[in-house]
Amino acid sequence: MPIILDHQLREYIPHNAIEFPITYFHDELVTLPEWSGPLHWHPDFEIATAVSGVLDYQVGQEHIILEAGDSIFVNGNMLHGIKQLSGNVPDPMPNIVFSGALIASETSAIYQKYLQPIAQCDSLPFIVFRSENVFHYDVNRLIKDTYRLLDEQPQRYEMAVQRNISLIFEYILRNFDKFPRSEATRTQIQNQIRFQKMLAYIHGHYTEAVTLEDIAKAADISRSEAGRCFNTYMGCSPVDALIQYRLQAAHRLLSERTQTLQQISYACGFNSVNYFSRLFKKKYGYAPSKRENLGK
Repeated sequence: MPIILDHQLREYIPHNAIEFPITYFHDELVTLPEWSGPLHWHPDFEIATAVSGVLDYQVGQEHIILEAGDSIFVNGNMLHGIKQLSGNVPDPMPNIVFSGALIASETSAIYQKYLQPIAQCDSLPFIVFRSENVFHYDVNRLIKDTYRLLDEQPQRYEMAVQRNISLIFEYILRNFDKFPRSEATRTQIQNQIRFQKMLAYIHGHYTEAVTLEDIAKAADISRSEAGRCFNTYMGCSPVDALIQYRLQAAHRLLSERTQTLQQISYACGFNSVNYFSRLFKKKYGYAPSKRENLGK
């Protein structure tokens, strides 16, 4: 299932928030150009696992390398993205996105006493569970079993999933003071908010004529400050980020095979088919007209 974002970069999570607030994803990378997922955020917790390749899991400004067998817990409302660094095939990267309400309602004593301290801990944006760390064996086993349950859905699997997630949180709480902290300064927090506003503007207006001035105005900052923000989070300029997103959108539309190159070019904010084709080939290594290569 592809990552679907709204204009605030919140990922659309298609689980029923009342009945069973957890969603299981797998094989997402194969649907994404260059096996790379865009930066986004959602209020729910997330757990993901590298299966066969090496993954770069970006959380905020930090890049965490996951080797095969490693898992990562990402706290709610954290800006994050994913890119596969090695491997000849896309990593299945099983992952779950879930609300704390899976364990207990937000008004309950259990939530406020045990989940809220984790959810509101700004200095704990993520936790990595390494496969070679014997102290992480039990939690990694619970994570893998949760994937299995959600994939196979045997009788009463919901109860088993809820139990596993509760045990994972119990493990986090038992070791709460042992996990490395990542304290964000006031400037870093402000820059992330600015970056999110500008990236959200790109996502909402990429089909239109957009200038660097427009992007900077979305966060009420100067063009030079906008450039520093994008370089910090994406390693590129705001205009380059705009072009990247337009090309990602075009890649998706090409795979649907319902529009002409000219239609796709204009729909993605390019006013020249030739210019679009040159950028697309430079980015992905083949011309957009080469439909036999689609899906790379």
